[in-house]
Amino acid sequence: MLKTIFDTVMALVLLLVLGVPLLLLWGLSSIDVQANGLFLQTRIGQYGQPFTIYKLQTVHPKKRTVTKWGQFLRRSKLDEWPQLINILKGEMSFVGPRPDIPGYYDQLQGEARNILTLKPGISSWAAIKYKHEETLLAQQPNPLQYNDEVIFPDKVKMNLDYYYNKSFCGDLRILWKTIF
Repeated sequence: MLKTIFDTVMALVLLLVLGVPLLLLWGLSSIDVQANGLFLQTRIGQYGQPFTIYKLQTVHPKKRTVTKWGQFLRRSKLDEWPQLINILKGEMSFVGPRPDIPGYYDQLQGEARNILTLKPGISSWAAIKYKHEETLLAQQPNPLQYNDEVIFPDKVKMNLDYYYNKSFCGDLRILWKTIF
């Protein structure tokens, strides 16, 4: 209950404070990609339910490459700001397993399915550890295989640990580490 109140109040406050800068970033992204600067994608949420995640567009839709502006947004994590809307809608939390595309978390078996009882979050210990995941994958001869055999199982392990040891103080530590 405390987590839900914290998420709602903080998301509302941050949207009020960051609303104008977020609209400016959306406008600049729209100009940069010459399309809608908001990126919508289906992700797997709590209880395995799909939801639409909001992010700022970083990939040019016709060229299918990350733009220079998009690289800046990704490095600075500003592309994640629209997920405050997902938090207000109750689809996400500030802390929890990062929501993945269909075919990963929704396919978990056994004990690992406990992760699906958690609301996905903007940050987690796994998100902090793999904050440079794109770079790490780009260095691999077979990025998909490396993700499926190394990164994803490690994230599952870390997220299960979070499931068994979650606490409001623990969430605050994760947020502190995320910001600083």
